Amino acid sequence: MRRTAVLGSAGTLIAGTLVAGALAAPAANADSARHLRDAESIGVTVAAARAARAGIDWKDCPADWGLEKPIQCGWVTVPVDYAKPHGKKIKIAVDRIGSTGTPAERQGALLYNPGGPGGSGLRFPRRVTTGNAIWASAAKAYDFVGFDPRGVGRSAPISCVDPTEFVKGPKPDPVPDSEADKRAQRKLAAEYAKGCAEKSGDVLPYINTLNTARDLDVVRAALGEKKLNFVGVSYGTYLGAVYGTLFPTHVRRMVLDSVVNPSTRKIWYEVNLDQDIAFEGRLKDWMTWVAEHDATYHLGDTYAEVRQQWTTLRADAKKAPLGGKVGPAELVGFFQNAPYYDSMWAPVAEAWSAYAAGDPQPLIDSAAADPTDTAGNAASENGNAVYTAVECADAPWPTSWKTWDRDNSRLHQRYPFMTWANAWMNLPCATWSTPRQRPTEVKTGKGLPPVLITQAERDAATPYAGAVELHKRFKGSRLITEKDAGSHGITNLVNPCLNTKVEAYLLTGKLDARDQTCAPHATPQP
Repeated sequence: MRRTAVLGSAGTLIAGTLVAGALAAPAANADSARHLRDAESIGVTVAAARAARAGIDWKDCPADWGLEKPIQCGWVTVPVDYAKPHGKKIKIAVDRIGSTGTPAERQGALLYNPGGPGGSGLRFPRRVTTGNAIWASAAKAYDFVGFDPRGVGRSAPISCVDPTEFVKGPKPDPVPDSEADKRAQRKLAAEYAKGCAEKSGDVLPYINTLNTARDLDVVRAALGEKKLNFVGVSYGTYLGAVYGTLFPTHVRRMVLDSVVNPSTRKIWYEVNLDQDIAFEGRLKDWMTWVAEHDATYHLGDTYAEVRQQWTTLRADAKKAPLGGKVGPAELVGFFQNAPYYDSMWAPVAEAWSAYAAGDPQPLIDSAAADPTDTAGNAASENGNAVYTAVECADAPWPTSWKTWDRDNSRLHQRYPFMTWANAWMNLPCATWSTPRQRPTEVKTGKGLPPVLITQAERDAATPYAGAVELHKRFKGSRLITEKDAGSHGITNLVNPCLNTKVEAYLLTGKLDARDQTCAPHATPQP
């Protein structure tokens, strides 16, 4: 679950252990909400039947999509509002690459969501064209199918602010020095929420996880699949959990990797607070590794020394933004990549080491936005817009600033790396203009097959407790824990213990008799 903040820093999504406080009341009472859900259930049945009849007109992908042959692209039509299936419609962009095995080996389509909310899944078929060895066996059995969720990329994209303004830096330091700083950030958050309503107001009420799950079922039908095979990573696990709750008999195989805590109490305010705590621990893991390789990076040979280097760098950038572009907000946005992904441990350390040695340019190039990257900046702005829209709409949020100030001030005292950056990133939800959904009560419905859950023990973006919670809610599921590891999205990493179990499940449906623990994947090297 990840996005780049427009308000105070680059950031992500996820949350905590403190009591949420005064939450916005649901827009409708229980009876009217139940009536709406019934209408939406009928609507998705209508839309899926229509999509099954229409199928997908597969063609070579447009050149500007960056998807090489033999990947093909197409569209699936879905209602904007499932309560009105014959009303306004949008098109969901999909792509596929056929299975590489024999006809006898083929088991159907495997759909993928990489997270976000706001992430595009269209690059999933490239795991075949690029020769990704981890997925080679699965590719023999399945067509790999990616899609842009509603609002994302090629699927009726939404926007909240001009992309040029969105990426412009340096942004204000997310850590406030005064009440005036807090008021300024609150103003930015309210303006961002207003911008979303003004630029995307017609579809904004319908950008949420429930509708994306319904879209997923319509895509399944359009593919001619009676049941869904699905891999969801990060936010994709919540999408999968909601899909499994809504459509338990439509699931065939489901792998959920790096799990968002699906508790109705956690979605989404507390989920983000939990992330602040976990990021601090994973940041320490990385900085300890940097210290162990002081001969390479020269940033200190103890965690305390490396952490002090971070404090000094942050202070330097606040006093005089690096290259006039990189202040504390941009540094947090870049440095958070290391706690997210082990693959970023060395690249972030290298840029930081060069700065400490007197060459700031690698750090500036890595942390600053490129104003000439029109397509990339538009994609970043769009991803942030969808992230905000989905999280704000999925559940009630505190509307009282006192609640936000209390919870984040307390957390910042012990977990300063991400807390305020994450708060400002999510604060538009306090003044969001569209009705809030009642969070989905994720549970095991009749007919739901066993689901495979994978999770790193020290994941910062989606803390481990989320996997445990989903495991409890999906009866018959199995949890594979990567012990003493913390990278996000572990099904994409080389770890034979994990890879073989995921592969066996996708190919045969086989799960171990009990939960399993795997040793960590290889430690990054400088």
